[in-house]
Amino acid sequence: MRKIPMRKCVATQEVLPKKELIRIVRTPQQTVEIDITGKMNGRGAYLKKSVEAVEVAKKRKALARSLECEIEDSVYERLKEMFMNE
Repeated sequence: MRKIPMRKCVATQEVLPKKELIRIVRTPQQTVEIDITGKMNGRGAYLKKSVEAVEVAKKRKALARSLECEIEDSVYERLKEMFMNE
């Protein structure tokens, strides 16, 4: 039996399987990217795949704190669009 990798959502503090979360990365070039593959270089933070989690992360500045940089509104908007389509 294989072990399922678990990660913690920075917004909701829930521990969920890695596949149920999306990774946001601060790259070595100090840009913030949405990492769909889960393999990008840089400091990563995991977020639950829901619009509510994105709103909580924005309100509490959870992503900014975790990635130790400012997060532009465009990143939050792209995340919301991705989750609305699911």
